[in-house]
Amino acid sequence: MFWLLLVGLPIYVMVSITVQTRAGYGQNGPISLPDTFTLENYTGAFSEGFGRYFLNTVVVTASVVAIVLLLVPPLAYAIVRSRSRFTSAVFRLFLLGLAVPAQAVVVPIFYLINTAKLYDNLLGVILPTAAFCLPVCALILSGVMRDITSDLYEAMAIDGAAPGRVFWQLVLPLSRGGISTIAVFSALQAWNGFLFPLILTQSESTKVITLGLYNFQTQHGINVPGLLAAVVLSMVPVLLVYLFARRALVQGLMGVGGK
Repeated sequence: MFWLLLVGLPIYVMVSITVQTRAGYGQNGPISLPDTFTLENYTGAFSEGFGRYFLNTVVVTASVVAIVLLLVPPLAYAIVRSRSRFTSAVFRLFLLGLAVPAQAVVVPIFYLINTAKLYDNLLGVILPTAAFCLPVCALILSGVMRDITSDLYEAMAIDGAAPGRVFWQLVLPLSRGGISTIAVFSALQAWNGFLFPLILTQSESTKVITLGLYNFQTQHGINVPGLLAAVVLSMVPVLLVYLFARRALVQGLMGVGGK
């Protein structure tokens, strides 16, 4: 009951404020029951450009997830199965990336993106966001792939399977939990990203949701009901992703097969 209250109260406050008028919120406060019901805050969010910000965020998130899913599984497979020094060196380089915060390298990244003519372009946000997702995702997925027993590899080798066939028919199916985990992780990193969009974009056409929320702040104050309506709308895709991927996500965190 305590945990339900602890989690449910902030959600109730947030949702109840979004269906109040700005005047009603200022008069009644955040916890009181709304005396009027309105959806103007949600429609007003789209009039403030929320639809464009939402679409830009979807493009950035989908692109980051696609890059991660394209690069990380074969990389993790090579890390687990290869014994070469080059592969070990690459893995150590990725582990080093875990210790480098984005804030520490934002100036070099800005210089590189500007030199590549990608400033104020969604691709200029996608590439560094995906790059900072790769180390964690490679670490997670390589750990999942290490849980696949050597007996399964030996059985595939006896059948004459080449490494490519082993990867597609054995490793990927048994790593679905880990793949779902890195997909959700990279999607959350891209969806909630703030630093790279702030530094690497400027125009309204390239704004994402995290930057678009500033539009609800004016010189006369903050439109709290409108701001929270935009926040609620931005939460819906994340909740849907979790609802559809929660089982595989839990399996990925617990290991292959959920064991």
